[in-house]
Amino acid sequence: MIKDIKDSVIINPEDNVGVRLAGGGEIPAGHKFAVRDIKSGEYVIKYGQAIGRATRDIKKGEWVHSHNLKTRLNESFGYTYLPELKYPPRREGYFYGYRRENCRAGVRNEIYIIPTVGCVNDVCRRLEKLSQKYVTGSIDGIFALTHQFGCSQLGEDNENIKKLLSAAALNPNASFVLFVGLGCENNGLKGIKECLAPYGRKNIAFFNCQDVEDEIGYGLEIIKDFAEKASAFRREKVSLSELCIGLKCGGSDGFSGITANPLVGRISDRIVSYGGSAILTEVPEMFGAEQLLMNKCATEEVFYKYKNLIEDFKNRYISQGFPVYENPSPGNKEGGITTLEEKSLGCIEKAGSTPIMDVLSYGEQVKSPGVSVLDAPGNDLIASTALAASGCQIVLFTTGRGTPFSTFVPTMKIASNAALADFKSGWIDYGAFSMDEQGLLDLLIKTANGEYRCKSEDIREIAFYKQGVTL
Repeated sequence: MIKDIKDSVIINPEDNVGVRLAGGGEIPAGHKFAVRDIKSGEYVIKYGQAIGRATRDIKKGEWVHSHNLKTRLNESFGYTYLPELKYPPRREGYFYGYRRENCRAGVRNEIYIIPTVGCVNDVCRRLEKLSQKYVTGSIDGIFALTHQFGCSQLGEDNENIKKLLSAAALNPNASFVLFVGLGCENNGLKGIKECLAPYGRKNIAFFNCQDVEDEIGYGLEIIKDFAEKASAFRREKVSLSELCIGLKCGGSDGFSGITANPLVGRISDRIVSYGGSAILTEVPEMFGAEQLLMNKCATEEVFYKYKNLIEDFKNRYISQGFPVYENPSPGNKEGGITTLEEKSLGCIEKAGSTPIMDVLSYGEQVKSPGVSVLDAPGNDLIASTALAASGCQIVLFTTGRGTPFSTFVPTMKIASNAALADFKSGWIDYGAFSMDEQGLLDLLIKTANGEYRCKSEDIREIAFYKQGVTL
């Protein structure tokens, strides 16, 4: 029971719960308490929206969590298009990046080594290790983007791994890319080349290990040539309209929807105002808040694309016998999040207030300025990989619990609370609890300019969204 609410916040005047800012008594920091009596079966309101129903009578000041609150996502709801569109005023802004032919500028000057199949991961890792001597001049790094797939996948999975790896090669941060195949895998170089052909890129090379006597020596010669060219590249003044940021949260807590996610939403609005792009994903963590995003769709066509995305994702759950509300995680609950609606309402804050201009399929390249929604799950590494593969040069990753991972582009960790930022200073790039919009924007621009390297930037990982059968 809470009696003194001076260390608490009520987010919206319509809310019947507040959030404890500092722990005290039985109610931990980040957790909810009733600001008035709530009857059993009544909606619990946070962010001005229903986050579930009370499972029993709750007294004013009482802790509100899993013991007395449950999701309402097992109830049926229809979708309608009630547009509420707010376009930001246009601004001019710049960063210093690497100009690319036929695509956005890069914020890093890197060389990627991409295996078509997990069988050649060790070859790619050895190439990465032996090629470090070629990291000279302006080169930011040479990285192997290894994974365990590329063979024995069927149907949509086989197509998606090809799309994902091809899309990764198109990221503007890659000055050059070397694809290393085995020669007998399902995800062969022929399909990769066909996927990349429409883009006309001249910075990509390919070889199969089964086709050459010495795969290490052969690969090193290609990388050496790439590095000689890349080392001479220089940063130039580029419009912020060429910047695309990924929006992702992971290990969320009760503060994520109050500090980190709304702050990133303001940064998203700023980048859009410069003519740039932002991509929101983790579709299952929109369930319960999807109608609010539907109302932000710029056109009825975009609304239907987004509506179909939501319904298709829910049907994937249902077809395999899982409820759509199988969320939040144990860490989310410990941090104060009780239901998926509550998590989703905080999650979508990252998209800011500007309209949704497009809906992208998995592995599809971003096309429109403004905010796009991308088809990918909530898993941190899978979703962040998908964002980078769609063209994001930087991912803004908000967290209340902390995580050390990085995808294959700079992944900026933004803490929702001061305790995490202090305790895990080796992971966290920025503390959002200050709500300093200009401070975070300045750090983003410094990152784009190469003046700041994210704490996890020496880690490069990719993960594949697998849905089907493996032989």
